[in-house]
Amino acid sequence: MSQTTSSPAYGITIITLVIGLSVGLGYYQMFYLPEQSAKPEVDEHILHPTFVTDINIIPGSALETQQDNFVPKLVNLQLGVDNHVIWTNSDEVAHTVTPDTPTEDSFSGIFGSTGVILPGKTYEFVFTEDNEIDYHCIPHPWMTGKIIITKQRF
Repeated sequence: MSQTTSSPAYGITIITLVIGLSVGLGYYQMFYLPEQSAKPEVDEHILHPTFVTDINIIPGSALETQQDNFVPKLVNLQLGVDNHVIWTNSDEVAHTVTPDTPTEDSFSGIFGSTGVILPGKTYEFVFTEDNEIDYHCIPHPWMTGKIIITKQRF
């Protein structure tokens, strides 16, 4: 008859492996993930600019013959001066503010209205990075606008 013997090294190896995995998982959850998903630090003057920029979706914008729809159509913004933008739907029809190419601000998130902006309602966004964004209305693709965000010049 043969007898099997087990070595204490086997048990120590298992315990070491479990402790190592626990430490690695703890580090990942407590330090790595929060650091990766944290919003970047943004100066207070950029988050709360001096002025608010208003863009009006004027009455009749849903008509393809309407020349103006987003007023103003081209907007130049400076971070810390007027980078808080409010779109107001003054039309009798629902509209969207949708970027031509998906755009995400590292602090404020994804740019573009979620769903439609109902008549009399608004959509707001605070830009915190310099960028150039072309946008449109999904139900009315002839409605277009452009925003150019630059750093403060002084």
